[in-house]
Amino acid sequence: MTPAQMKFVTLEKKKSEVKKFFDELKEAVNEVAKEVGVNGFFQDNEGTVYKVVEPEGKFVTFERISYVRTRRIDEKRGDLSIKDAEAAGFNVPTK
Repeated sequence: MTPAQMKFVTLEKKKSEVKKFFDELKEAVNEVAKEVGVNGFFQDNEGTVYKVVEPEGKFVTFERISYVRTRRIDEKRGDLSIKDAEAAGFNVPTK
């Protein structure tokens, strides 16, 4: 693999961890919102003040280049079929 491919694979393997983190953060924000309410404030032990808000808006971006991949051995399925990967000349391990 090239250095760019190795970096991509390393980062792609972390994707599920990052998604889990943001899902947990979203849940934590919702719990705090229940406690202090929207537009409510609270302060942490270091003095940082937080305010729960409804965002004014978020920019939606669509990636021009993305990827799909076959499943990993411990997964049930991936976005790229094994058949397509094998047709492209790759040997894909199956369990």
